[in-house]
Amino acid sequence: MPQLSEDAIEQLRAQFDRQLEVGLHHGAQLAVYIDGDLVVDFAGGSTGPDGDETTPETRHVLFSCTKPFAGVGLHQLVEQGELDYDDRVVEHWPEFADDGTQKASITVRQVLSHTAGLPFGEFDEQYESWGDWDAVVAAMEDIEPVFEPGTTPAYHVINYGWLVGELIRRCSGQPVEEYVAEHVFEPLGMDHTGIGLRDDESDDVATLAGYEAFERCHDVEEGLEDPAAYAGAFNQEATHRAVIPAANGIGTARDMARFYACLANGGSLDGTQLLTEATVDEATTTHAETESDGTLSRPARYGLGVWTGGLAADMFGAASKERMFGHAGLGSSFGWGDPELNVGFALVTNGIRDESFEHAARVGQLSDAVRLLLQD
Repeated sequence: MPQLSEDAIEQLRAQFDRQLEVGLHHGAQLAVYIDGDLVVDFAGGSTGPDGDETTPETRHVLFSCTKPFAGVGLHQLVEQGELDYDDRVVEHWPEFADDGTQKASITVRQVLSHTAGLPFGEFDEQYESWGDWDAVVAAMEDIEPVFEPGTTPAYHVINYGWLVGELIRRCSGQPVEEYVAEHVFEPLGMDHTGIGLRDDESDDVATLAGYEAFERCHDVEEGLEDPAAYAGAFNQEATHRAVIPAANGIGTARDMARFYACLANGGSLDGTQLLTEATVDEATTTHAETESDGTLSRPARYGLGVWTGGLAADMFGAASKERMFGHAGLGSSFGWGDPELNVGFALVTNGIRDESFEHAARVGQLSDAVRLLLQD
């Protein structure tokens, strides 16, 4: 079976430290599971520009790395027979659309694969209402498709979480943050992870830094327009305490790598089964693919709640395969699972860099290093 030798771990540590030394982020965590064992658990740098030392337990904003956590919750409800992938959303959420309309044809599968045709809308800019779940539900009931459902892969940046979250609430009777905590995080021992912070938790989340143009590695023509603005918005305690199932997971690389190790191992780890192997296979198979995503304007492959690998210059690394699966978080974090090698990987940082180049490069470098250093 593949493994990382002590020398390989030292080489990987040197690459991890080098990213800190050159200033790609103030602080970071890297965790790797192989065959169910935590073999890499690095932390370094500081929790912000003027922060304390980053430890493996330091919690970070995970941005869109949150999406697969919510997705697994919905997959569990499919396994329980509470809904089916090809059910129309209105079968479980009647107020979602009027009978006979284009919107009423949207299926659960389309929501999970970013083909529902609702990638963006006016509610995207109404940040003051994101902490009000009733307002969220009303906005999703009012929104109209941008694309004909089922025709155009287009990344649902925020709406994915609202749609999946309300489906979980409708089918389980629990708010999404409670359901995922009880049925995903707690069973798997992800003790430092949640969808937002709860009232009894202190706000000890690492401070994000958005790197300005003069701090960048190259001239950015496309990518994040204002990383500092994103950092400021997601450094607010109100944002940390909201429930944004597509964007405000709070957690660690150690927990995220454990999550992907479980899925890479067929849905079970250390006696805990989150999903059946058949469900994992269904979720991590490519269901939608495009040369130019309707939101991201770049090639994309979508499973059901995760991205799939094998595209040139993606964050899975230069040698990735389509059977790899995972998800990125806005210019800062990435996690993946490899079922062939039985590996779970997570890099979490507090430095927001250009999504299309700098972030992809630093993640891809460490992803490639892990696979190259694995020895039979």
